[in-house]
Amino acid sequence: MGQITLPGNPPIAVTLRRSAQARRLSLRLSQIDGRVTLTMPRRLPEAEAVGFLREKEMWLRGHLEARGADLHVAPGLQVPVEGIAREIRAGQGRSLRLLPDALEVPGPPDRAAARLQGWLKTLARDRLAAASDRHAAALGRPYTRLTLRDTRSRWGSCTAEGGLMYSWRLILAPPEVLDYVAAHEVAHLAQMNHSPAFWAVVERLYGDWRPARAWLRDEGAALHRYRFGD
Repeated sequence: MGQITLPGNPPIAVTLRRSAQARRLSLRLSQIDGRVTLTMPRRLPEAEAVGFLREKEMWLRGHLEARGADLHVAPGLQVPVEGIAREIRAGQGRSLRLLPDALEVPGPPDRAAARLQGWLKTLARDRLAAASDRHAAALGRPYTRLTLRDTRSRWGSCTAEGGLMYSWRLILAPPEVLDYVAAHEVAHLAQMNHSPAFWAVVERLYGDWRPARAWLRDEGAALHRYRFGD
């Protein structure tokens, strides 16, 4: 892999990926983190790839603008918690306080993002464990462990051994969306597939899952725009 920068305002970093399987140039923009990747045949001269990129520059800039810039978490920024936007404010004492319209984060401002991220992960584990326990009890199948990650390609997963994994960023989404993802992954304890039988289990555990699934499809990528300095 290599990287080039497309000049302009702003400049765009593009990762060049050579592939033995590629038969043509392919440009991809991740809606999750805004990364731009240009896949090219292994023996294609780099100059041809750069020319192709320049031809696609207006398309690329339009899509980057539509996605929006990353939001670096700091005092004054609004961050959603359980689907409600809360302004980050300086707090007093030792504990972070959740208010109807704000998050009061004590300590130095340059540590606010890291401290808030830790608090959000703790809250996410609490909410996801409660939802997973409830759905697993209704299903009659226990899970073996629960882990949190900052995954970019999926909101959750279930292993063949019964381990559940979730993105901690689900705590930024409305509670019904988090609950749907928990029901979805717990349903895999019974059906390790996405067959009609699987979706019947999800519906039995959660109810009509379609609105929550649509919310993740339409709004989920925006949750990855919040950067906590990681």
